[in-house]
Order: sequence, then C-alpha cells, then structure tokens
Amino acid sequence: MAQVYRGGHLYGTGHPARLTPHEARTRTFAPRRRGVDPHEVRQFQALVADELADLHKQVRQLADENERLKRALRDWQAMHARDCPPRNSGHW
Repeated sequence: MAQVYRGGHLYGTGHPARLTPHEARTRTFAPRRRGVDPHEVRQFQALVADELADLHKQVRQLADENERLKRALRDWQAMHARDCPPRNSGHW
C-alpha cells in the first residue's frame, strides 16, 4: 500500500489520500441556522465508515491475491522455461 501523510495526498503522487473509516466517523461539521439532525448525520457517518472499512478490507485481500497469482505465474513460467528447448537453433 502507498505511504500516506496527513496532508491529504499519497506520498510522491498528486492523488488525494483515501478516506479512512475513523475519519468518516469523527468528521464534524459547522453548525448552520437550518441544520440537520445530528443523530441522523452520525448514523449516516457510521454507515459510510462501515462501508469504507469493508472496501479497504476487500482491496487488501484482492491485492494479496493478485500478488499470490503473480508469484505463481512467475514460478510456472520459470519452471517451463527450463524444460523448453531454445526457440531457434539456427544461425540467427
């Protein structure tokens, strides 16, 4: 995973950092004259945070599986490359 610093950008890139479930749960908003029900806002934040947590978990699992498959493919290619004769035994 990419290194993140709290300036809002991924280290070394111009892409914004991922929102964490903790940030979604603890975000506060400035009060307004005609505001919304704070309880409903907190419920929605909890829902969003739970969804983010699930998505982050899925991304980690898929990244791990992707690495596992890449390793397996490299191993398979290396094993078969040793067994195969050279493609061209001609003078080229």
